[in-house]
Amino acid sequence: MNGDSIQILIAMVLYMAAVIFIGVYYAKRANKNSEEYFLGGRSLGPWVTAMSAEASDMSGWLLMGLPGVAYWCGLADAAWTAIGLAVGTYFNWLIVSRRLRRYSVRAGNAITLPEFFSNRFRESKKWIMLISAAFILIFFTVYASSCFVTCGKLFSALFGMPYQAMLILGAVFVLLYTLLGGFLAESISDFMQAIVMLTALTVIVIISVISAGGIGAVVENAKQIPGFLEFFGIATPVLEEGTQLVENGKPVFGEAGGYSLLTVCSAMAWGLGYFGMPQVLLRFMAIRKEDELKRSRRIAMIWVVISLGVAVFIGIVGRHLYPVAHLTKSGAENIFITLSTSFLPPIIAGFVMAGILAATISSSDSYLLIAASAFAKNIFQGIVKRNAKDKEVMLMSRITLLVLTLVGVVIALDEDSVIFSIVSFAWAGFGATFGPLMLFSLFWKRTTRAGAVAGMVSGGAMVFIWKLLISKLGGVFAIYELLPAFIFSAICIVVVSLVTKAPSKEIEEDFELVRSGKIEA
Repeated sequence: MNGDSIQILIAMVLYMAAVIFIGVYYAKRANKNSEEYFLGGRSLGPWVTAMSAEASDMSGWLLMGLPGVAYWCGLADAAWTAIGLAVGTYFNWLIVSRRLRRYSVRAGNAITLPEFFSNRFRESKKWIMLISAAFILIFFTVYASSCFVTCGKLFSALFGMPYQAMLILGAVFVLLYTLLGGFLAESISDFMQAIVMLTALTVIVIISVISAGGIGAVVENAKQIPGFLEFFGIATPVLEEGTQLVENGKPVFGEAGGYSLLTVCSAMAWGLGYFGMPQVLLRFMAIRKEDELKRSRRIAMIWVVISLGVAVFIGIVGRHLYPVAHLTKSGAENIFITLSTSFLPPIIAGFVMAGILAATISSSDSYLLIAASAFAKNIFQGIVKRNAKDKEVMLMSRITLLVLTLVGVVIALDEDSVIFSIVSFAWAGFGATFGPLMLFSLFWKRTTRAGAVAGMVSGGAMVFIWKLLISKLGGVFAIYELLPAFIFSAICIVVVSLVTKAPSKEIEEDFELVRSGKIEA
């Protein structure tokens, strides 16, 4: 390890020491009871709510996955995805946040998403709770694995260490931190990490554009690549055994690929995922006052628009500055690391690299914590042992965290894993399983318990069916699995609800009371 690498490592260690301090500081309060551990006692302020929601949502995918897509195939895929995410973020904060905050209090003061759905339909046999908790365990384990991939790639690229060893090291750190501090510590550290992520992105894009000779030079270079700078076209790298060909020191691209309106809708469908994202929805439930959500929405939107826009442009400028540095789709996700270590002093680059690690930790601890709560609170205490004491729930959550971390590490062991692909599948899973149900639960009084079960099962199953089977047919079927799965889930909820017995009078009264806003939230 040379002098520059040591300086980078020192900066990263200092940053992570600050993250650990936050965990230690909030550990006593977090371990007071399960509500404090899993939801922070509904005490988040508007800034922490907004910034922690977005940091836990975007993760290392924002700093590595999205720039990697733009670097590899140009503007269209990355830009339409970013636009869809920005639109989805806005409407999620606008129409879901207030009513969910209010309804979660009415629904037995629910502190987890499965508990909210179960209480919303006043079920005695906890099928909704069981099914929703099971899907959370499945998709968050996949999600956590994407974060571990980020850790492995980051340390491997920086220090030349074996990918698998660095992957395990990152997973152990995430596990220990999550065990220590719980939801409140995670939210506070996410707030700090959101600031670091935005700062890192902004600094790198400014320095990179200056080094490239200005925006004009970057644009001119991008125009030379067929389809690279088009909204309705896409660049197609010419590959040989998965590696892009290079001729005369330049990467080889084929003719621009088509980008139809259906493909645009497919990319923008990422925005639908927000309605079912537990890590974001829990922040709505955890804010201290419903009236503060409007301010949180404004903060969140400013952060999201700037961060997504800058992340996409980093991929574009990176292709200009380092056209042959990354010749595989997986390797392209290291372009942010390449730019950071090339243009910044080592100690500053270390703090920027800490931004990637921070983003990864902010997401993976959210994913693991929510998954652990799904099992310990909703399956163990909610179904298996209903008289379980709070200490037993806390112990079970820690055992679950360990198991989920091990499974996530196994999934992430493949060094050629593409962060964007892993995230897209888990995102589709949550969006289709919980998104339609969340919207109908909050805004359609006629939604029945049977309809809720049908919507979750059909949406989650369709993600697997479309991804593994139908998309292989190609053509119009090659769209992002979230879009057809979301639509199918919504149809199932409506049809099954209409053909089954209407909700009870008590459920309808709950709905009307929440809609009227005449309850304390």
